[in-house]
Amino acid sequence: MSEDAKPSGGPLAGVRVLDLTRLLPGPLATLHLADLGADVIRIEDHAAGDYARTMGEGPDGVSVFYRALNRNKRGMRLDLKRAEGREVFLRLAETADVVVEGFRPGVARRLGIDHATLDALNPRLVYCAITGYGQDGPLAPVAGHDLNYLALSGALDQIGTAGGPPAIPNLQIGDLLGGGMTAVMGILAALFDARRSGRGRFIDVAMSEAVLAHTLFPLFALQSRGGLRPRGEDWLTGDDPAYAVYATADHRYMAVAALEEKFWMRFCDVLGRPDWHARHGERGARATDLRAAIAACFAARTQADWCARFAGEDCCVTPVLDVAEALTHPHFVARGMSVRADGITQYAPPLKLSGWRFAVARAAPAPGEHSGEILREAGYDEAAVAALRKAAIV
Repeated sequence: MSEDAKPSGGPLAGVRVLDLTRLLPGPLATLHLADLGADVIRIEDHAAGDYARTMGEGPDGVSVFYRALNRNKRGMRLDLKRAEGREVFLRLAETADVVVEGFRPGVARRLGIDHATLDALNPRLVYCAITGYGQDGPLAPVAGHDLNYLALSGALDQIGTAGGPPAIPNLQIGDLLGGGMTAVMGILAALFDARRSGRGRFIDVAMSEAVLAHTLFPLFALQSRGGLRPRGEDWLTGDDPAYAVYATADHRYMAVAALEEKFWMRFCDVLGRPDWHARHGERGARATDLRAAIAACFAARTQADWCARFAGEDCCVTPVLDVAEALTHPHFVARGMSVRADGITQYAPPLKLSGWRFAVARAAPAPGEHSGEILREAGYDEAAVAALRKAAIV
């Protein structure tokens, strides 16, 4: 086994994260941290807790949703609305590295666990607040969901087919990009700086802004040609027949992305249409008949036939698979992109690091599963733990 292949502790081993989030955005962010070795402690209330547990079916009545997002974490229950619960949290925060919360602005302050309070206790602490619209501004207190963030940022206006309404993607772009990856980016940057400077930071993540900041091609279009093309008619959404989805004879689809001339030439050759070579880059009305001709070509064979014809051809053509097919595709299997753990199939992290091998070391925690051990690690003796349990603080 090479040195790079040897498994080791995750790169975030020794980092402790207090996770006050639930549902999708925050739990996804802390999932990435937990998978990379951080000790993530999920802190839930005594009432509903994280109601992702009951969103859909899963083994023993616990949803696949909850299980997949909360592996490799520990869990405790804590009543933060009572003084005793707040004191427990403050003790945990004294030695934590990161706090992640998804409350509306002002809630953490009312609970007495806001950044200013925790910073006074632990100046090295990194505090990440994930909201829809940020900590200030006219929409700061307003509720929202992923669809609202897409709509307000201009992204939803661009998603869909020509002449049709905006299409709702089954990929929660704001939650995943904003609440997940943007939060992780901020946390890792602030952790790096805290180790160097001794000072933590407050990270204000607004999911709507994460979508806006990545709505790049519409921004480019505004400034390069003076206005947006209609939905479904921009360069990559319908204007170029070399970048499109085409139906096959068995009502499946092939994705064609032969944008560069070298790919277009090979694509035409595989289709048996070298006469199309000179039509590379055609768009708009000039390309209407070309698109129709390509569509007719693909409609004459099944998806399996086209996969066989394009196998080994370097021209950016792939089948459109469903998720079940993607999970069993030889490439993703070879890359180890799914694992079977906690009674369900789960995705592995979307990155590989030398000297580290991903594993599901813990199943998603049951409510309060690790409360006792976490309290004992914080210095509470058995009598104090029993008293907190009896008072329903934990």
